Amino acid sequence: MSATAAERGREARRRLLGVAAELIAERGWSAVSTRMLADRAGVAPGVVHYHFASVQALLAEAALGVMHALIEQIGAGMEQARTPGEALKLMVAFLKDYDGRDPTSLLFAETYLAAGRDESLRRSVGAVVDEFRRLLAGRLAEQGVAAPGATAAVLAAAFDGIMLHRALGPGPDAAELTTVLERLITPTE
Repeated sequence: MSATAAERGREARRRLLGVAAELIAERGWSAVSTRMLADRAGVAPGVVHYHFASVQALLAEAALGVMHALIEQIGAGMEQARTPGEALKLMVAFLKDYDGRDPTSLLFAETYLAAGRDESLRRSVGAVVDEFRRLLAGRLAEQGVAAPGATAAVLAAAFDGIMLHRALGPGPDAAELTTVLERLITPTE
């Protein structure tokens, strides 16, 4: 049985989003073209503009999709943490897969740069960052951490910074990082 036109359209759109995420990491946000996207996805160039208002809109949707998926993955792991220390160790362990030169780290860096030049993208990325902060703050509040919103903001910024800095050279190892960040979630006497 052959696929319907709607199914083929959904598949083309899905392929374009996947290819866009790959190309952002490989080539950089501003180097991605309609032709490049179409060739890699195996579609005609007109298909790109049939499914998306512009290449920029496609890149934004692809990048934001990767960001949301990462938040969902972290959130699922955070649900398993019984203490703030376990939550922190889980997040630090999660960072091991991101050395700053991997596709996801590069996609984040490129997206943040592009957001500095595109107000709509800046608002959308800001909403993703806020979503992550709220997720983290909610978990920290459940676990009795003082000032959970501010603590979540600092932790989120620290993890973003670590991912970005790893592209420039090795960062602190997991044990050092955990020791430093535990001070943020440990009650002072």
